[in-house]
Amino acid sequence: MGLSRRELLRFGTVGSIAVLVGASAASSGRFCAPRWLGDPFSLGVASGEPNADGVVLWTRLAPDPFAPDGLGGMAQAPVTVEYEVAHDESFQQVVTRGTAVATRELAHSVHPEVTGLAPNRWYFYRFRAGSVISPIGRTRTAPPPGQPTARMRFAFASCQSWTSGFYTAYEHMSAEDLDLVVHLGDYIYERGWNRGREGMTVQPQFRDEAVDLPGYRLRYAQAKAEEPLRAAHAAFPWLVTMDDHEVDNNWAADAPGLGFDIYRIPALFRRRRAAAFQAMYEHQPLRIGQLPSGPNMHLHRRYAFGDLAEITMLDTRQYRSKRVCDDGEATDCADRLASDRTILGEQQRDWLIDGFARSPARWQIIGNQVAMGQSDYDPGPGTELGTDAWDGYVADRNTVLGAAADRDVRNLVVITGDRHHNYAADLRRDYSVPESPIVASEFTGTSITSGGDGADTTATGRNLLAANPDMKFFNAQRGYVRVELDHGLWRNDFRVVPYIRRPGAPIHTRASYVVQDRIPGVTAASHPDVRPDQASEPDTAAPSAQPR
Repeated sequence: MGLSRRELLRFGTVGSIAVLVGASAASSGRFCAPRWLGDPFSLGVASGEPNADGVVLWTRLAPDPFAPDGLGGMAQAPVTVEYEVAHDESFQQVVTRGTAVATRELAHSVHPEVTGLAPNRWYFYRFRAGSVISPIGRTRTAPPPGQPTARMRFAFASCQSWTSGFYTAYEHMSAEDLDLVVHLGDYIYERGWNRGREGMTVQPQFRDEAVDLPGYRLRYAQAKAEEPLRAAHAAFPWLVTMDDHEVDNNWAADAPGLGFDIYRIPALFRRRRAAAFQAMYEHQPLRIGQLPSGPNMHLHRRYAFGDLAEITMLDTRQYRSKRVCDDGEATDCADRLASDRTILGEQQRDWLIDGFARSPARWQIIGNQVAMGQSDYDPGPGTELGTDAWDGYVADRNTVLGAAADRDVRNLVVITGDRHHNYAADLRRDYSVPESPIVASEFTGTSITSGGDGADTTATGRNLLAANPDMKFFNAQRGYVRVELDHGLWRNDFRVVPYIRRPGAPIHTRASYVVQDRIPGVTAASHPDVRPDQASEPDTAAPSAQPR
């Protein structure tokens, strides 16, 4: 299983912990690299968690990334990994160097936290293990909190099922002019529900659902072996969180998700969750503060970008109440309105609300996994709601949106994943009161890959638009969302590809929506540009019964 945080602390010094978790370890002894039988940097490089004076760098040594034991073809011994950061891509102007130690306990991944960099500028970085040099990555630091900042551009994405199709959207994302990428969860899928890739074969080690550490490590390796994803990681710093498929479909705190197996047993599910969290840490550019402690992982945190924006990354899985209403099926019921039901947990909810008052940023952005706005799937007089999203946790939604209104949050925008659809919607303080004021905006992004090529208009989309007057836009193609904001305007571009079953798809902006400073709610920026390849198709999926 690897070492827990408590076990790491037994080593007694910060330096020892840094060696074991692959953080910077300049004063440690050197551990020689083996003679490589493959590319040790087969999973690429990444950076993340940028602040005004530094970033986290990441790589994992894996010369045989699909080795069935999940260890990437590495032996027991630790390996010293060197890194350097420079102003230029040719590394003639190196600004810092260091070493980190890749250990078997964390699958020979390293997470050096680089500090002492200048704010608000781009850097290049690379690693060396023995005589092999990694691909070059590019990253950037943030403007200092509160510093006047004219513009920010970022993209957000979610939901990438390897078996469903090709990661072509990331090829296009890599070519964008962005400061940051935000990933809102379902970076891996614990198993493959769909066989959508043209010409795909499934190796034996990927046939079963991931339930242990080798299984989750292999799922991350499968994703990171894809060149478009590696390119997007190398092009920009990332902020990441998780949703359900990093562990188990529709899991909630200590309660397993959908399905029937021995991992319904609470103790075994906690062991499974610990394995999933460790594999996530091993494969993402996360700080030591996100190092899991058994089945617990601290993922809610904030990222500031000058005086312009603050992104608050939420965790809507670890602390939520168990699902109600027929175990998450699409039906309305009184239990979802109970005042003690929570999707955030009391501590995280209070932390989120306290941040509303303290932040000086012009735009308050919530990085959120599951849809916050009401999503009624019944266009008639009834109400049909999925309870895996905030519709199943109404008290928390009302508390958060009410607090934003009471604290006069200047511009609150929620960015969301999970649904495999594009939405633009207004958020109301209390959906039980029709005249309740609009207090925020929500943009939900589609999947990178899931459930086929998608379509512009579906039966689900028509029902949602008919039943939810606050929803202004629906689209069910694949892609990502690009955001540009300045002090007066938020512009949201839904970037979509026409197909994912085969590689090489082009991309275009399907629609753009804006939010104006001090005017909550979304407005169309231009007429939708529907193309002939955007045909409609039937879509009768229930709102929460399907694997998302």
